[in-house]
Amino acid sequence: LLESINKDITSNMKLAVFSLLAGSAAAFAPARTARANTALNLNGWVADEGAFCFGLPGSLPPVGDFDPLGFATNADLGTIKKYREAELQHGRVAMLAAIGMLVTEEPLEFHPLFEASNKDIGPAIRHLDEVRAASPFFFEFLAVIIGGLELNRALVGWKAPESGTLGRVSSDGGTMFQDLNDGYYPGDVGFDPLGLKPEDPEEFAILHTKELQNGRLAMLGAAGMIVQELVNGKEIFVNLGVATDRFDAASQAMLPVQFP
Repeated sequence: LLESINKDITSNMKLAVFSLLAGSAAAFAPARTARANTALNLNGWVADEGAFCFGLPGSLPPVGDFDPLGFATNADLGTIKKYREAELQHGRVAMLAAIGMLVTEEPLEFHPLFEASNKDIGPAIRHLDEVRAASPFFFEFLAVIIGGLELNRALVGWKAPESGTLGRVSSDGGTMFQDLNDGYYPGDVGFDPLGLKPEDPEEFAILHTKELQNGRLAMLGAAGMIVQELVNGKEIFVNLGVATDRFDAASQAMLPVQFP
């Protein structure tokens, strides 16, 4: 009986030692997550380490792989996805901004927050003054809406940062703030009320590229319109000579933005 007990104890000890050694070896084994990430199929896109921006859509002739400052040269997959996420979000905001500037000025002058038909308050860059006067709580409401949208984007696409990386700009190990989920396609938060997202991967890549190109153009366009209005204080269509300038410069005395 004692001999049988000793054999059982010896077997259990061997098993425990083996399990401990196996667990220790696994702890020091190289991580495979980076390689696994590149094999994910997201909306028909599979990351290609040998392609520009890991093969993400967005390159069109004649410009092609446009990266004059080399941001994508040594960037890893996670960084490229973050760059694309930022580009898409800024492009979407710029498209809304460009449309908003044009429709609220002469000759259309449509503004849902105040009456623009009975008076011309000048270029769109000063319309926020009128919004604050006509709808005092609009900006607080807007902040809540934007916060909700950004929270949803974070919950859908971002990994939860680890406590050890909080406050760091970069880290060789651990999950950082704004690191994207492996299964998250940049910009695809699931918002598609009109059902425009194609099921076919090739069609999705084409539509995605169109959104990128329009967003890039809108970023340049919105920046150009803002600078133009800051320079001479005139509305865009007035500058083009296709609308009448009804803005009374004397009325700007009560507004924060002053034009010469």
